[in-house]
Amino acid sequence: MDIVILTDSSCDLPLSYIKENNIPYLSLTCHLSYGDFKDDFGNTLDYKKFYNSLRQGEMPKTSQINTYTFEKIFRKYVHEGKSIIYIGMSSAISGCINSALIAKNQIIEEIPNADINIVDSKSASIGEGILVYKAIEMLKLGASKNDVLYWLETNILKMNHWFMVDNLMHLKRGGRLSSTSATIGTLLNIKPIIFINKKGELINPYNIRGRKKAIKSLVKAFEDNFTNIENEVIGITHGDCIEDALHLKELLIKEYKIKNVLMNYVGPVLASHTGENMLSICFLGKERIF
Repeated sequence: MDIVILTDSSCDLPLSYIKENNIPYLSLTCHLSYGDFKDDFGNTLDYKKFYNSLRQGEMPKTSQINTYTFEKIFRKYVHEGKSIIYIGMSSAISGCINSALIAKNQIIEEIPNADINIVDSKSASIGEGILVYKAIEMLKLGASKNDVLYWLETNILKMNHWFMVDNLMHLKRGGRLSSTSATIGTLLNIKPIIFINKKGELINPYNIRGRKKAIKSLVKAFEDNFTNIENEVIGITHGDCIEDALHLKELLIKEYKIKNVLMNYVGPVLASHTGENMLSICFLGKERIF
């Protein structure tokens, strides 16, 4: 049975990789004052336009993928006789996994032999993207469905996410930071460091004062937690701060001889909660420490 890897737009893979590998995906939605837009890797809503809107004070809202949309795409591939592996954003951050499970159960009631596998990545952004990337590359090398599922099961909690957030107002609006903390933090030039824990939740283990020091802290987080560096892909995403992203990439390549780096913007749905100038590094390494 042929295998199809599905994902959602929160994986933040480069659009070129999505197209080259014909990866089917489902889009979350970003609601702006001037319209509703599918999060589709910058294809519909230009990244620059979106981030300029944030800098001008736009406070977007977002919505997840509904059950009907999952059911529609699952049915398509079931009718084609394919085995489905959907790798989705952490269920602790979004309701997409839950919607996918409901859709799967509805289809199984009608088609008991439908082969639909739902994988809660407990990840987001390019961390989720790297898991999709690894699954796709495994299939290219002839891996079976069970091989891919086993690899995902044993490596999900080894996916490290380290985010540096610049605009505290978005964290405040999302309920992850109090108004007082956001105001004081802004005045003191505090940059929260965000980590995704074992439950797939966003947590704030520590804060750094100053952007340059915060970027160095991302390098230190990598240094403390990487393992098989020569054979792994590193992911870097940014909130329209390409110079900082390239600087981070340069630091990692120079110091650790990294060969493969996936780099992209943070998509509009995730960036609605993290704001402009966010910078992240994601990589497979030691198991999550929190």
